[in-house]
Amino acid sequence: MPRRAFRRALRPEVWKRGPVLTAAALLLGLVMLLHAQIPNRVGSLGSLLETFLPWFAVFIPVLAAGALWRRSVSAMIALMLPVTAWLSLFGGLLVDKSEPGGDLTVATHNVGAGNPDPAGTAHDLVASGVDVLALEEITDEDRRVYEKELAGTYPYHTVQGTVAYHTVQGTVGVWSKLPLSGTRPVDIATDYGPLADTKPADVQLAGNRALRTTVTTDQGPLVVYVAHLGSVRLNPRAGFWTDSRDRNAEALGKVLAADRSERVMLLGDLNGTLDDRALTGITSQLESAQDAAGDGFGFSWPAKFPVARIDQILVRGVEATGSWTLPATGSDHLPVAAGVSW
Repeated sequence: MPRRAFRRALRPEVWKRGPVLTAAALLLGLVMLLHAQIPNRVGSLGSLLETFLPWFAVFIPVLAAGALWRRSVSAMIALMLPVTAWLSLFGGLLVDKSEPGGDLTVATHNVGAGNPDPAGTAHDLVASGVDVLALEEITDEDRRVYEKELAGTYPYHTVQGTVAYHTVQGTVGVWSKLPLSGTRPVDIATDYGPLADTKPADVQLAGNRALRTTVTTDQGPLVVYVAHLGSVRLNPRAGFWTDSRDRNAEALGKVLAADRSERVMLLGDLNGTLDDRALTGITSQLESAQDAAGDGFGFSWPAKFPVARIDQILVRGVEATGSWTLPATGSDHLPVAAGVSW
């Protein structure tokens, strides 16, 4: 039987079957390998592909089934390219890299401007037991709820910016069991353009969506940034619109590059996955807790059926010991958490 199958595979007509499947398999592999070379000039196509890059794996079994049905040896061999490419990109995420223990636990959550139950969300976050909690998209209306419900567990907190609900933007804040100091807003070019240049700096930063604070720990100071980068939109005319997100990411990257602190952490909704080239200025300086110590992809959005991890915990100068998603709240994002050690 093996000899007969081998002889059959050597027949010329077997290799000629399924040319379309063979070409599709090669194209799939090349897209994954060369995704960084796909231009962003038209509709930010490169960023769009990179956002959902892990999901390219779903095409592999489809093509494999087609190759088996067509009995195409060339298509089966061509499939080795996308399989190898995907494993080189994401194979490491299939292994649980978490370790027991940790000196500090943190979490970040885009609580959602339209959250119907902010009090319930606050209770769920308290139940997580984390030491430092970052929230994004807090409306002026819900801010009082979070301050009231979190006060008993987190005696130290700060909220930067003030934006009303109808803008569906919200502000950013930190709640901590440990003292905070040196808190200030961070300019990530949220207010941008000719009119912004005419406004005083304090007015520009009032609606900003990033902050920097220092958490005092037993092992020394930990600088914490919280950011909510601009939204992205997919529409027929503009394609994958990422202008504000990209501008914010570039500005935040420069801020991080200028910060010489020994221990730095970035928490927040970056509206992009770490494969997205627009975040390179950030990801080149900080390490993903999920990549270093997570189990799986840790997708966080949308909460009902997560397909992408756009809520991030990134570190420098500390070691991630674990990374996980928390149960869903009233938000359209899942909270994400991590443990770190010195």
